[in-house]
Amino acid sequence: MSCLFCKIIEGAIPSTAVYQDEHCYAFADINPKAPTHILVAPRKHLDSLASARDEDRLLLGHLLRTAAEIARTRGLHKGYRVVINHGEDGGQTVDHLHLHLLGGRALGWPPG
Repeated sequence: MSCLFCKIIEGAIPSTAVYQDEHCYAFADINPKAPTHILVAPRKHLDSLASARDEDRLLLGHLLRTAAEIARTRGLHKGYRVVINHGEDGGQTVDHLHLHLLGGRALGWPPG
């Protein structure tokens, strides 16, 4: 498979691992937009949130819970943001579903 994140998850491309289990892999973003910028990706390849099916509901919940746990362990008690980009207009640059966990500073609104 030529998917960048699949290659990162399988270890063919180096990354800075933050968390991993049988369902997901979390790693530091190489172009961080905040002091804490971690990507949480499912091990199962899904192109985007829109491609998730009913059988992926537990996986989607697991990704969100994992992001919250990483935020807790990173001391982001003042707040953080979890973002899922979809499609070109949504800012998705890698066609593999992933969550951005951003924190460590005040985040402005609107984000885009």
